[in-house]
Amino acid sequence: MELDPLILSRIQFAFVVSFHAIFPVFTIGLASYIAVLEGLGYKTKNPVWLKLSSFWTTVFAVVFGMGVVSGIVMSFQFGTNWSNFSQASANFLGPMLSYEVITAFFLEAAFLGVLLFGRDRVPPGAHLFAAIMVATGTFISSFWILSANSWMQTPAGTELRDGIFYVTSWSEAIFNPSFQFRFAHKVIASFLTGGFVVAGVSAWYLLKGREVEANRKALSMCLWLLLILAPAQLVVGDFHGLNTLEHQPTKVAAMEGNWETSRNVPLLLFAIPDQENQTNHFEIGVPGLASLILTHDWDGEIPGLKDVPVAEQPPVAIVFWSFRIMVGLGMLMILFALTGLVLRSGGRYWRSSWFLQGMRFMSVTPFIAVLTGWFVTEFGRAPWLVYGMMTQAESVTPSLTGGMALFTLIGYVVVYALVFTAGVYYLMRVLYEGMESSQHEPDIQSERPKRPMSAAHTSFELHDSKEQPTKQGGH
Repeated sequence: MELDPLILSRIQFAFVVSFHAIFPVFTIGLASYIAVLEGLGYKTKNPVWLKLSSFWTTVFAVVFGMGVVSGIVMSFQFGTNWSNFSQASANFLGPMLSYEVITAFFLEAAFLGVLLFGRDRVPPGAHLFAAIMVATGTFISSFWILSANSWMQTPAGTELRDGIFYVTSWSEAIFNPSFQFRFAHKVIASFLTGGFVVAGVSAWYLLKGREVEANRKALSMCLWLLLILAPAQLVVGDFHGLNTLEHQPTKVAAMEGNWETSRNVPLLLFAIPDQENQTNHFEIGVPGLASLILTHDWDGEIPGLKDVPVAEQPPVAIVFWSFRIMVGLGMLMILFALTGLVLRSGGRYWRSSWFLQGMRFMSVTPFIAVLTGWFVTEFGRAPWLVYGMMTQAESVTPSLTGGMALFTLIGYVVVYALVFTAGVYYLMRVLYEGMESSQHEPDIQSERPKRPMSAAHTSFELHDSKEQPTKQGGH
């Protein structure tokens, strides 16, 4: 069997990017949360905020390190597997990636050292400034990376001459047609990821009766954040969808599983796309709802996949189902945010074991939503690497063989598995130890939830034979 270097290169890049993406999306939101905690601690002098900040800064450092390790090799692949694309896009992507390193990565790396080791070595104001700078660095990094990727989705400000992209307008290229929507969508997704992880970990600690006062505050803060941002993401996603319909209609057709250009298109809740026969099987849908959502008109026209040749159609099944998983998880996030609001009365949001268990399991959903959203974005662009201008087949390294691509793919899988296992093991130890060893012990009397709640089968627990479930008294 002959190995296809294009397919293997696509699998390799998809694996590396998917692995890497889960770390920045968490650290962006977590960095801002740490900055808020530092600000509250600086203003109120309440040691609880500093204890929370110290704990989550340690978590941030571990995840940041895993993100750096997993992200470094991505740039190598542009040269090893996608040299034609690297040469063609160097006039634009070269400076963009350099700007990201100079303006963002150095900023994060420099001030992260102060944030980690400077709490008792620099003035409190300087430590707060370091936290703000780290958070700012994550946003700047996102700006450049999202701009570069958005240009590949909706290229503007450049022209292709003799196989080389030349920049005709830097402002149009950087602020290309889809950038503002994709940047807003990504930032909110990062805040949702950080919010749900912090809420889930706090819920787990509350189930175990550990550091109740601090974790109750953390959970409360996150629930307010999620109550605002989960519905906001739905609105931003709607604008993003309208923009995608305008600039990438074939991607929208794949998202909706729509083969024929038509009006009053149903929203398919379930279907099995059959790309070979250009049809769907076992369709279950709501009449006209896809047209209403995408065009804000019940009789709006939705493009069909048959408008383009089969060779220019993306893998429909992957895009179709990834989109539905992402949206379904988004609706679930809104449901939990609203439930938290309902349970505010009487402090039930931190006393109800079923809600805390639910929040614990919800901590993984943003990562799944981010990955499936990424699949929609990248698979939906296929077969284009630069949409409408340069295909993936034209971008791959000419001299690359299937054997070479397979060898590096296996190497990446093995190395990343080791990195991920070691990183997660250390992260679990940090979570298991919790805030008890924090340098900033608040002078408070721990509260206990009203009813007994088991800590068994938690997503974060490392089992210790010496530990017994905590018996919790009344409040």
